[in-house]
Amino acid sequence: MKHIIIGGVAGGATAAARIRRIDEMAEIIILEKGKYISYANCGLPYYIGGTIKERDALFLQTPESFGTRFNVDVRVKNMAVDIDTASKTVTVSSADGSEYTEKYDKLLLSPGALPVKPPLEGIDSEGIFTLRDVNDTDLIKNYLNTHNVKKAAVVGAGFIGLEMAENLHHAGVEASIVEMLNQVMAPVDFSIAAYVHKHLLQKGVNLFLEHTVERFEKKEEKINIYLKSGKIISTDMVILSIGVRPETSLAKKAGLKIGETGGIWVNEYLETSAKDVYAVGDVIEFPHPQTGKPYLNYLANPANRQGRLVADNMAKGNTEKYEGAIGTAIAKVFDLTVATTGLAAKKLKLLNIPYQSSNTHSGSHAGYYPQSTQISIKLTFDPKTGKIYGAQGVGYSGVDKRIDQIALLIKSGKTVFDLTKTEHCYAPPFSSAKDPIAIAGYVASNIVTGQMPIVTWREMQAANPNEITILDVRTKGERVRGQFIVGSLNIPLDELRGRLDEIPKDKPIYIYCAVGLRGYLALKILTQRGFQNVKNLSGGYKTYSTAMF
Repeated sequence: MKHIIIGGVAGGATAAARIRRIDEMAEIIILEKGKYISYANCGLPYYIGGTIKERDALFLQTPESFGTRFNVDVRVKNMAVDIDTASKTVTVSSADGSEYTEKYDKLLLSPGALPVKPPLEGIDSEGIFTLRDVNDTDLIKNYLNTHNVKKAAVVGAGFIGLEMAENLHHAGVEASIVEMLNQVMAPVDFSIAAYVHKHLLQKGVNLFLEHTVERFEKKEEKINIYLKSGKIISTDMVILSIGVRPETSLAKKAGLKIGETGGIWVNEYLETSAKDVYAVGDVIEFPHPQTGKPYLNYLANPANRQGRLVADNMAKGNTEKYEGAIGTAIAKVFDLTVATTGLAAKKLKLLNIPYQSSNTHSGSHAGYYPQSTQISIKLTFDPKTGKIYGAQGVGYSGVDKRIDQIALLIKSGKTVFDLTKTEHCYAPPFSSAKDPIAIAGYVASNIVTGQMPIVTWREMQAANPNEITILDVRTKGERVRGQFIVGSLNIPLDELRGRLDEIPKDKPIYIYCAVGLRGYLALKILTQRGFQNVKNLSGGYKTYSTAMF
C-alpha cells in the first residue's frame, strides 16, 4: 500500500506516524512545500516575543528525524501541483524546479490554511507581515532585530492577533490593536471579551475597536495606517491577523468538491468526493456536531485527532467515523486566560436557536488558600431542557480545566443539571468544595426550573429607571466611588427583611449584588413575601460594570 500525504504539519505528520504504526510495510511519502514539518504553529508568537528562547524548540521533529523514526520518505521543498484522481497520480514540483509524478493508493490532503490579505493600497510595503509559518516568524524576528521598532500595530484581534500584541509588548514594543468589530476575540460574547478589553488597556495596549483599515502608506521608516474613520496610526511595523482561509487551490484544480463555507468537502470518514482521497485540518469543511451546518475549524487539536482517525481509514478501510469539532479554544492574554467551547450566545442568535444564559464568578480555588482568583463562566443552554450549548471562561487560573470538562459534557449531549453531578478533585490549592463548574450548574439549573428569574446586563442597561425598581443589596461600602447602577435603591441584604416597606410593589424589581449570590437570596426573600415580577441581575455588578467599561 502506497500512501502520499500532502502537507507535513499537524494533521499530515500525525497521519503518517499512525499509518506506520498500523502497517510497518506500507510506503509513505510526505510532500511538504516548505522546509519544515511537524512544528509548533501555536508557539510562533511566543518565540517572537522571547518567551520561547530557542528557535529549535519549535520543531517537534526534523524531516530527517521523522523520516528515520517512522521510515517515511519526507520530501521538503516538494510541492504538489496537480492531482489526477482517475489515474491516481500526483504531479510534484521539486526544489530545483523540475517536475515528476508519483502514483498512490491512498492520498491525504493536509495543506492547511492561508492568511487573509485583502487588496488594500500599500499592504505589500516593507514592514507589513502575516504570521502563519516558520518563514513568516523568521521574517518578523529579523525585522525586529534589524530595525528600530518602537511601535507596532496588529490588524485583527483574533487569538493570534492578541498573542502577537502581548509578545510584541514583551519584546519592548508599544502595541496597538485595530479591529473592525466592537470586540476582540470574535468567537466569544461581548460580555466575556469586555474583560479582555479592560486587561489590555491596563497593560498599555492601545485598542482601536470598530475601526476599519482603508490603506497603508510607507513614509521613510514609518508605516501610516489610514482608517476609514479618518484616524491615522503611525507605527514602525504591522502584523496582519485578519483571519485565514482554507488552502484549496490544489483541490479545486483536481475537481474535488468544495463545500458551502469554502473548505474541502469530506464525509464522515474524512474522504473527499474522490475515492481514496482524504483531507484533514484547516482545509476541510465538516458539519458542526451541534448545528449540523457546514463548519470550518482552524484549531490544532481537531487537526491532530483527524490525522489519527484518517490514518485508520486509509490503512484499514473506512472504519472510523469523525464526530466533528465544537470549537474548543483558549488563549493567554497577558495575565488572563480566555477559553470557549460550543455555541456562544451571538451564534445562537444568528441561528435563531432559543437559548438562555447564566454568568457566575467563583474562586479558582478555596478563598482562604493564598492566591485564589476569580473565574467568570458564561453558560448558554436550552431554556426548557437545560441542554448545554456552550461555555466561555475568563480568569487568571484554572479556566482551562473547567472549559475542558464542559466541552466533553457538550459533546456528550449533557445538561446544566449534569454539571452539578460532575465530581472534582478537591483540596484547597486546587478548587473549592463547590467547584466553579458546580456553581455554574446550580445557577443555570435555577434559571431553567424558574427558581431564579434573571435580567441580563443588556436588559438592565436598556431598562427605564422610572418604570422599574433597581434594588442594590450590597453594603453601603460597596457603593463608594460611584460603583453602582444609577437610580438604584440601596438596601443591604442583611437589612432587607426589616425594610420591605421601602420597596414599591407596583413595579418590576431588578435586584443586583456583586456577583449574583446575594441577589438570589434577596429574590427568594421578596418572592416569598408577596412581591411580584422580581428578577436577579445575572452575574451581578461585576458582569454589568465590566460590559459597560
